[in-house]
Amino acid sequence: MPGALLAIAYCALFLFGIRRWAFFRDVPGLPVRWIGGFFLLKVLAGTALWAVYTYIHPDRATADIYKFFDDSAVMTNALFTIPADGLRMLFAIGNDTPYFTEHYYSAMNNWVRQYESNLYNDAHTMIRFNAVLRLFSSGHYHVHTVFASFISLTGLVALYKGLVPLVRGMERPLVVGVFLWPSLLFWSSGVLKECLLIGGLGLFVHAAFSMIHGGVQRRAVLQGVLGLVMMLLVKYYVLLCLIPPLVAYAWQVRRGGSAWTKFAVVHGLAILLVLGAARLGPGTDIMYLLSVKQHDFIGLAHFTGSGSHVDTPLLKPDALTFLKAIPSAFHMTFISPFLTWHRGALGLMGAVENLLIPLGTLWALRYRRKWATVNVPLLLFAISFVVLLALIIGWSIPIVGAMLRYRIPLLPFVALIWLLVADPARIPLPKFLRTP
Repeated sequence: MPGALLAIAYCALFLFGIRRWAFFRDVPGLPVRWIGGFFLLKVLAGTALWAVYTYIHPDRATADIYKFFDDSAVMTNALFTIPADGLRMLFAIGNDTPYFTEHYYSAMNNWVRQYESNLYNDAHTMIRFNAVLRLFSSGHYHVHTVFASFISLTGLVALYKGLVPLVRGMERPLVVGVFLWPSLLFWSSGVLKECLLIGGLGLFVHAAFSMIHGGVQRRAVLQGVLGLVMMLLVKYYVLLCLIPPLVAYAWQVRRGGSAWTKFAVVHGLAILLVLGAARLGPGTDIMYLLSVKQHDFIGLAHFTGSGSHVDTPLLKPDALTFLKAIPSAFHMTFISPFLTWHRGALGLMGAVENLLIPLGTLWALRYRRKWATVNVPLLLFAISFVVLLALIIGWSIPIVGAMLRYRIPLLPFVALIWLLVADPARIPLPKFLRTP
């Protein structure tokens, strides 16, 4: 009961902040009361996620929402008992020593993962994140859900603010396309890496578009750096997928000319850079890192006995292997959810949501606008990001359940593609979706 009351108190505090913070006010097509409603909806979704991992899949040791939460207690306790040790672990200052392993990390179950290579262990980030939240929650889990929901909500509002000036007449449909994807709502509202990822993605994209179209401003720079750091700390590959389309888009907006040519040049250079970096060693070889990540997920599937594992071509760190695996990667990202519709409510949710992708595409083509009125640079930006992220996810993640979580950053950009293709003057929208 005390935890629930504390969570309700923080909900009230964040709702007050939403009404008072200028960031959330005067957003075209998005009233403040809607933002407050989306926040409460996300808290409910995060609570539903808690219920799934508490009552339906009750193994606390393997539940992602609890693993890092439980381990974070060790770090938070150190902040109060031996503050110097706690701060060194929190800020990663000289903490990788036998002393810390013996006194702290040996008491954690997920600081070192037995089934992964640990080339990049984002578990450390999530343990630190939960350790900081414990300073506000007194160890009550539901308070963490409230904070996670607010962080991801802030990212979604920022993403919407970055895109809405470029889709005039489609403001309310963009609200639906950004905020209401079922898996995005579900997975980004819990105490998972996705809450930080969506928060960072939205802040970074909003800042980047603000600077591209309005010039460099200190607030935008600070916001962009914060978003960049958040993505780097949890899922840096999403940032890597953003860079080529963002560079090409900025080049075209600033210099004009053929968007097709600029996107082709930038992506060609990106491919050459990837191939060249592979010669410098495993640390910079993206193909090697992806093949290791696939190996990690196969190990995870065997370790947990995953029922949604799909056999995919085993990757080797060479370009030919990755080229041959492109069809399999797209199949994994866009088709495989149909294979697991019968595996409980989450499997059914993934399959139904997956059905929206072709239906939405057909809807956009049915009401398509004249090509001369299409924002081609923005369309190429969205398509490029979706394709790049879909490839990386499909190449490296052979577990459908995990893939549905990992692909949530591309879903708002799928909706953006639809809205750039469709003509707002031709679409019969219900009244609540019409921008006043």
